Formats: sequence, C-alpha cells, structure tokens
Amino acid sequence: MSSGSDNIPMTPSGLRKLKEELKHLQSVERGKISREIEVARAHGDLRENAEYHAAKEKQSHIEGRILTLGDWIARAEVIDPAKLGGDKVIFGATVDLLDTETDKPVSYRLVGEIEADLKKRWIAVTSPVARALIGKKVGDIATVQSPGGVRELEITEIRFEEPTEEAPAGES
Repeated sequence: MSSGSDNIPMTPSGLRKLKEELKHLQSVERGKISREIEVARAHGDLRENAEYHAAKEKQSHIEGRILTLGDWIARAEVIDPAKLGGDKVIFGATVDLLDTETDKPVSYRLVGEIEADLKKRWIAVTSPVARALIGKKVGDIATVQSPGGVRELEITEIRFEEPTEEAPAGES
C-alpha cells in the first residue's frame, strides 16, 4: 500500500487491530530492541559485531512499521458494516455465493486492502472477485476471471455485519 493522502477504507475491528499493533510496537518492542542494542554494544567493536548490526536492522524495521501504522491510522476511513444496509454488494458486505459450475457455496467479506486475509475469506475490495461483485444484487451472476479460467458466481445472500475473527461459512 503506497503512502499518500488517500483515505484507507477499513472496518472498526481493522482499525482496532492496527492501533493494538502500534501500541505493542511502541510500548514493548521498542524497549526490547533498545536493550538488545545495549547488550550487543557491550560486546566491543561495532564494525564487526553481527549481533549489533542485526539488532540495529531489527530496530529499523520496527521503526518503519511504526511509521507505516501511524500513516494508515491517520488515513483510516472507518466504515462499520453493521451500520450499512441495502440490497447491493458494497464495501463491508458479507456475500454468500454459489459457484455455478461446481455448485459449491462460498462466502466472502469485502474489506480494505490492509484487512484482507484469504484464510478468513476476507477479500480486498480492489480484488478481481470483489470488483466483479460490487453493485450486484441477490440472484445476480458475477463473472470472475481466475487463473483456472472464467468462474460464474451466483449471489445468494448479502449481509452487513461487523467482522469477527472467524472465517465465513463455505471455507472448504
């Protein structure tokens, strides 16, 4: 995700997770890495001290992540799916689908890029599947180009609810 001034759509739980990670990095990991650097520095010559250089690299990674999280949080546009509604697929919707070729049900939740997690069946609103679903209603067929060819997915239900940690139904 590129840095900039664009808002980043996300659910309340997505923002909460970012804030928790930021707090953890600032309050726990920063202090831990500072102590690692002190210990490594005590080993002598820093030019050939692999432990020191590894700790400094880890510190750089942590500080970079802190900056990234701070940027994302500042640009977060929180959209609560539980407060949405309607009969069309939009950001935040949980969409139950039926693959018309295999007759297998599958469910996806449309979230922001930062929250996307295929294991939970949370897909980025910018993904090919989500783009094919946006604006469709129950009963509509979404045509998706996938690596295995064209898939047709029939929309069987659209729900709006705050995401939980569990994956939606139809994972297998």
